[in-house]
Amino acid sequence: MSLSVKEILNIGRRQLEESHIADAAIDCKILYCFLMNVSSAQLILEYQRILPDSLCDEYFKLLDKRSAGVPVQYIIGTQEFMGLTFKVNESVLIPRQDTETLVEDAISIIRENKLRGEDLLPKKKKEFDVLDLCCGSGAIGLSLASLCDNVKVTCSDISQEALSVARENAEKLGVAKKVGFECGNLLVPFKGKFKNKKFDLIISNPPYIKTSVIPTLQKEVRDHEPMMALDGGLGGLDFYRGIVADAAGCLKKSGILMFEIGHDQKDAVSALIEETEQFEKITCHKDLAGRDRIVVATLAGKK
Repeated sequence: MSLSVKEILNIGRRQLEESHIADAAIDCKILYCFLMNVSSAQLILEYQRILPDSLCDEYFKLLDKRSAGVPVQYIIGTQEFMGLTFKVNESVLIPRQDTETLVEDAISIIRENKLRGEDLLPKKKKEFDVLDLCCGSGAIGLSLASLCDNVKVTCSDISQEALSVARENAEKLGVAKKVGFECGNLLVPFKGKFKNKKFDLIISNPPYIKTSVIPTLQKEVRDHEPMMALDGGLGGLDFYRGIVADAAGCLKKSGILMFEIGHDQKDAVSALIEETEQFEKITCHKDLAGRDRIVVATLAGKK
């Protein structure tokens, strides 16, 4: 039986609500717009349209996926981040709005040498060689390549599948010529007697959720997003510890280290950096919700 768009959206909303999907009213519309390739602004003009059975069936298949907990971003295959559209699939973490704070701070540093309104380095750098470590979809590094003129970016991840997504995003965003890719564990690909690549900025949103917390995550996160991009080990600090241990040797003079952190990890991550005795100006900054979110440090000069 054919249905109007308004009717099918009401059915979709009710089904998602019954499946305890938090954003049911929004997601049912997103799925329709994806199926019909219309914008959200055009949707209201569609309400009286009658859909044939075949399209109704396709819509209900999308609803069933979402009802089962598959994130809407994986169903439609994209996520907006920093005003850009990124391809996402179950090989990569879905970029979050919290991470935009990290990128915005990095843009301020790259463009103006300012972090939250204060000068960061004694002298502004003309160019930035940036490493996006644990890059996933490339959301951080590719946003910087897209929005800053004076950058070269390397996206690195241990997952070949994630790097495949990041490469595709670089092509779609038109920044492939400014971006290189490296597969390996943390900073290992950039160390060695004959290969010691150094950067002006190492920026990372590594896995930082405690292993014990993983079972308590939302079902759609726990069951669908890549575990290797979520699990930060027993105390949630494994990846910070590994990065910090090698970061100084991979940074140029006055190089900068930037992390996204969990809201309760400020002291622990700052302490890891301080213990190396190789960094200075270790600061923590809050996201838009007022939670600790960004830790920044600069490579100390020789004494």
